[in-house]
Amino acid sequence: MSPSHTPETTRRRRGIVAGTALATAGVLVALGAPTTASAAETPATTTPAATAAAAAAAAAAGDTTIDLYDVNDFHGRITRSISQTAGKPTPRDGDAAGAATLAGALDQLRGPDPSTSAFVSSGDNIGGSTFESFIQQDQPTIDVLNQMDLSVSAIGNHELDKGQDDLRDRVIGPDGARNAKWDYISANILDSATGEPAFDPYSIQEISGKRVGFIGATVDLVKQGLVSPDGIAGLEMGDITTEVNSVADDLTDGDDTNGEADVLVLLVHDGAESAAAGDLDNGSDFARAVHGVTPKVSAILSAHTHQTYVHSVVPDGGTTPRPVIQTGSYGFNLGHVQLTVAADGTVTPSLAENVRLVDGTFTPDAGVQQTVDAAVAEADVQGAVELGTIDRDMRRAVQTDGSENRGGESTLGNFVAEVQREATDRQGSQIAFMNSGGLRADMAAGPVTYKEAAVVQSFANTLVVLDLTGDQIRQALEQQWQPSTASRPFLKLGASDGFASTYDPQAAAGSRITSMTLDGEAVGATTTYKVTVNSFLAGGGDNFAAFKQATVKQDSGKVDLEAQVEYFRAHPEVTVPIDQRSIGVRTTPVPEGGFQPGDDVTVDLSSLVFSNAGDQSGDVSVSAGDQVLATSPVDTTVVDKTDEQGRASLTFTVPEPGVAQPADPTPATSRLAATAVETSDEPLVVTLPNGQRITLAVTIPLAVAADPGTDPGTDPGAPTDGSDPTPTPVPGGTPGDAGLGGTGTGVVPIAGGGIDATDGGALAYTGAELAAPAVAAGLLLLAGLTALLVVRRKRDAHDVSER
Repeated sequence: MSPSHTPETTRRRRGIVAGTALATAGVLVALGAPTTASAAETPATTTPAATAAAAAAAAAAGDTTIDLYDVNDFHGRITRSISQTAGKPTPRDGDAAGAATLAGALDQLRGPDPSTSAFVSSGDNIGGSTFESFIQQDQPTIDVLNQMDLSVSAIGNHELDKGQDDLRDRVIGPDGARNAKWDYISANILDSATGEPAFDPYSIQEISGKRVGFIGATVDLVKQGLVSPDGIAGLEMGDITTEVNSVADDLTDGDDTNGEADVLVLLVHDGAESAAAGDLDNGSDFARAVHGVTPKVSAILSAHTHQTYVHSVVPDGGTTPRPVIQTGSYGFNLGHVQLTVAADGTVTPSLAENVRLVDGTFTPDAGVQQTVDAAVAEADVQGAVELGTIDRDMRRAVQTDGSENRGGESTLGNFVAEVQREATDRQGSQIAFMNSGGLRADMAAGPVTYKEAAVVQSFANTLVVLDLTGDQIRQALEQQWQPSTASRPFLKLGASDGFASTYDPQAAAGSRITSMTLDGEAVGATTTYKVTVNSFLAGGGDNFAAFKQATVKQDSGKVDLEAQVEYFRAHPEVTVPIDQRSIGVRTTPVPEGGFQPGDDVTVDLSSLVFSNAGDQSGDVSVSAGDQVLATSPVDTTVVDKTDEQGRASLTFTVPEPGVAQPADPTPATSRLAATAVETSDEPLVVTLPNGQRITLAVTIPLAVAADPGTDPGTDPGAPTDGSDPTPTPVPGGTPGDAGLGGTGTGVVPIAGGGIDATDGGALAYTGAELAAPAVAAGLLLLAGLTALLVVRRKRDAHDVSER
């Protein structure tokens, strides 16, 4: 298409519904005199009277008005989805008015003469969509936007989810057989070979008799890892401010050969991190564009961060404030900017507002609703298609009466967390957490259909990657124990593969989490990790305020259901992990000088089983070296509202020194023990019925047979007293695994331990390789009462570029 493309004269324009009131409850600012501040915030609400008065005040004889209506980050939200409280609609961020309501609002607001206005977008019209659109490659979204006469859109990162060829060949389509009837533009997506824009950098639309030049720009796709590198091979990103100013100069240089415009507007798929005006001065690419884009550009319509704001900013070198607006997301609001062009060509922004669409004010458009209904019907058919299989039921935790227990760990919660972590691999995600309240249905063993996957997570939350320190992660886990005013005392977070924690159920609030590990290494308190949560948790939902402390928050735009579908495509036969990601441990306090022969030791364990994962009964044992010291059956009784089901208490007496006797002695080892014996401080190891092993940060002195080829007391792997700093290796430990403080010796110098997997054991097929690091006796002062649960990922390799 030509960069100077103008609207097709054959496009259908819908007229206003007679007698319908003009409602503009939203955010509004009348723009006139320059503001003294760099960015002025605007009132949160407005009224129809205020809108009319502001527009009238700006009008003058000979003026021409241009009305721009815009959306951003629509993300295929073609169906209406409004939150409810006590059966009544209570719209909140993340809700969607639906395509039919958006179309009805445009019908009403644009009036009987649509030539005085345009409907535009700042990108991400498609991608990250809900099931009805996503399952049909977003064709229903393209269809409804065509029906609404969308004129031009910036290219968002999600337009490139399937790569540049898909955008050009399928979404846009060839000239003469266009799919998306609107222009897609970006000035700063460049061809690496030529340095020139790879897509049309601008589009000229005639509105109210004036040539309005819309310049497009896109968030840095490469630096932020927003799309598959293979999908944008041969492209590079230019600086938004530099490239937009270059195009603006061309459109105002008087040379018709490179395009000319009377009015310039920037559609940029980037935005402020919050609604605060201060975020326009933080040095980000977007903040620099807000100030540095030439004053020739009269308005900036932004996107990407899903924020709702209307600001007024005087650009560098200018005197007239211009609106900087974003509508939130999903069609919750419709942006409206009015520009006034004086007889001498001077352009003045006269109005900027966000019009709420979710309050039932606007009558849905019948034609668009028909398209939506057809898409939903087709989605139901495709929803019956099999995605993959799972080898066992994945269920939510339950109470004693069989009802849902949001306080219990579940195989489903852990699975969904891993799905979401893998879906954000490209953003560098290392850990993911899933809120139990976001799991709305179970998954039965056997085939899994699209629809079955969809109903598990029905909120269509996007996945957000947070930069959190280890201590902030600990705080989030502490917040599983809810405030006293909450309706539930405990809300369990599902955890992705490789992450595990232990807790002391009797400890004081704020100090219950006693250890955390990631891939076999202790989580460092000051180390920053990439953590994926859904958008609900990212906003502090369910009282998880720690997630709001993230220094960097990147919304991937990927919907939770979409992530699950992609996971099944990559792993069509899923083996459900059954390892516990969180275990309660409390032991007898270690006396000064450590345990001695004859001392009684008790190990209390909890959260050893899932409440809804079949029969998990059996015995748990505690051992040291190769000697079993005590066994106890696991009490699998469900404990309501918490994660304490699966309890056991093991008590033993530290053995007296004497001849070492292995658990299964042979004549050779018996003869050896009779002739060479030494003492080793051996860590306690708890073995669960499912084969998991937990190595406690508690040791006891134990007589062991010496290696006949080694002088007793000189083997660095078996020190005879606390003066030797070399750790005693535990079978299954992995040399080089560093704990908190990172020694690289396999030692975890905090309250800790691990899990070992044996061939043919219950964990042999879970996808988790389990390691049991040793704990040196000299480190017990840092250890004490808890265990360190260590789990290492062993993910199936797959091409992340296919996501």
